Amino acid sequence: MASTKSFAQAVKERRTYYALTNESTIPDSRIQEIVKDAILHTPSAFNSQTSRAVVLLGEEHVKTWDIIAEVYKQQLPEEKFNQANKRFQGFRAAYGTILFYEDTDTVREFQEKFKTYEDKFPGWSEQTNGMHQYHVWTALETEGLGVNLQHYNPMIDVRLETEYKVPSTWNLKAQMVLGKPTSGPAVENKEFKPIEERMKVYGAK
Repeated sequence: MASTKSFAQAVKERRTYYALTNESTIPDSRIQEIVKDAILHTPSAFNSQTSRAVVLLGEEHVKTWDIIAEVYKQQLPEEKFNQANKRFQGFRAAYGTILFYEDTDTVREFQEKFKTYEDKFPGWSEQTNGMHQYHVWTALETEGLGVNLQHYNPMIDVRLETEYKVPSTWNLKAQMVLGKPTSGPAVENKEFKPIEERMKVYGAK
């Protein structure tokens, strides 16, 4: 059953959670539905639809973090790897991971199609991917899941491409970890810079 929480409330309450278990508050089908809705309905410049996602649940999620740990073990000095591995094991203990990609072939296609904006499409691609991530993150938290966002690319890109048969034209942007939270968010009381420094309004009635 979908959450009845308002969009405004969900936006205000979205936070980062690191203490996650390998349980979910919703069925796998609902997680897939949330990601599918984001892919279908999140806006993109010129309706270019450049964003892609790979949903990894259960054992596939565990395998993903084993692969990431293995890659980093080969690249880092032992002391640094041991520190990083503590984080990897924490992510591994969660329920799922969503990999967010941008399809560079589609980006180039639109660069060719709209030459006037050729230099803009890479930036627009990054923007729409961020919107996809935010859409999914907020929606998952309305369902009682905790989420955090990681960026271990590009070191892990090739191994994950091989493991999950991801086209080489898909460019990995982020790894979203999800699971049932065991404690509060990483930052309980978020501090905000003065809104007057960040927002201007003209012509309001």
